[in-house]
Amino acid sequence: MKLSVIVPVYNEEKHLSEVIDYLYNAPCPLEREWIFVNDYSKDQSGEILRQLQPKYGYKLIEHTTNLGKGNAVINGITTGDIIIIQDADYEYDPNDVPALLEPLIQNRADVVYGSRFKKNVYQVHRTYHYFVNRLLTILSNMLSGIYLTDMETCYKAFRSDLLKSMKLTSRRFGIEIELTAYIAKTSARIFELPIAYYPRTRLQGKKINWKDGVAALIHLVKFNLLVDKSEAFTQLPDRYNPLKKKTQKDYIRHSL
Repeated sequence: MKLSVIVPVYNEEKHLSEVIDYLYNAPCPLEREWIFVNDYSKDQSGEILRQLQPKYGYKLIEHTTNLGKGNAVINGITTGDIIIIQDADYEYDPNDVPALLEPLIQNRADVVYGSRFKKNVYQVHRTYHYFVNRLLTILSNMLSGIYLTDMETCYKAFRSDLLKSMKLTSRRFGIEIELTAYIAKTSARIFELPIAYYPRTRLQGKKINWKDGVAALIHLVKFNLLVDKSEAFTQLPDRYNPLKKKTQKDYIRHSL
């Protein structure tokens, strides 16, 4: 199996070189391919990515205008058997990735979320972002029918055939809501595991703001209630189709 890691990058010049080295040196049980997406950074992030590409051998996609995290994720979807999203900073610890991959490797899950809010995670969170994230997760749970503790987490790992079948359209941070809403329209097996999280402030480079919170409310209604399954997918594999009766043997057969 191969893991594809999509890394959206926007204005991360301060620590980008160190972050790339940190990511590459983190343990992983699978062969990895890295896809860095420079979302038209206004600082030296693009130059750093171009300079380091020969050393690390990652695929580099460069947007010619700022399209947002959602488009960076969509454009970065590639050939691996499993696809995970990774931020280009130190908020998420890549040492958590092996545990997130385990249920997928063992064919016990089709999607794995890394939760910053599981009870055995002890980091102190910023009050505003904590309550906004919890509110959006509660609303998502009510509308989607999936119980999660952290819908907005960056760490989402998917079987690639499921992710590639989604007709994703979100430009910015609405991608988190869209992904969750579309998963809810399937019979995919979902795990949620605790992860470490080291939140940064806006002064340290955090991109999300109150406008994204307002937009999230619209996205919750749109993607959960107004987008039909036929509009959300193209050729959804049978094993994820809730109308198809499946057994564990079906999952095993399609995973080989």
